[in-house]
Amino acid sequence: MTDPADPPQPEAPRPWLERIGLAAVAAVMGLLFAGVAVAAGSGGEWILAAMSAVGAFMTIAVGLATLVRG
Repeated sequence: MTDPADPPQPEAPRPWLERIGLAAVAAVMGLLFAGVAVAAGSGGEWILAAMSAVGAFMTIAVGLATLVRG
């Protein structure tokens, strides 16, 4: 039995194939968010465009962090 007072042990990093797959999913989702941002901006919906652009940036950033850090 483990003692609940013991600090949690760090997990092993994800395998490279899983990292690449998660980064690819994040890239596709980031491109979709960017497409929504462009479409909303061209239609005059500036708040939706800004929110979609931030979503694209954050999704791509998390995908890169998953790829690099694991």
